Amino acid sequence: MKPSKLQDHLRRCHPDKSEKDLKYFQTLKDKFQKRPTLDRMFASTSQRNDDGLRASYNISLLIAKSGKPHTYYRREVNFASR
Repeated sequence: MKPSKLQDHLRRCHPDKSEKDLKYFQTLKDKFQKRPTLDRMFASTSQRNDDGLRASYNISLLIAKSGKPHTYYRREVNFASR
């Protein structure tokens, strides 16, 4: 937003904050950027699931390349996972 329009918006919509100094707005910005977001909350979880997803993909790829029905491998994978 242009600085002139930003100042006008501040005066019209937020008259209680129009007299605050720059440091106040900088701390608001820092707090806003440091708050937890969904991406940050689930970043560690997605790393753990990545190995399982990659293994599942590789198994599916082998099944597709072999040309045998998936039910055959379902029995084999269940047997191997015990």
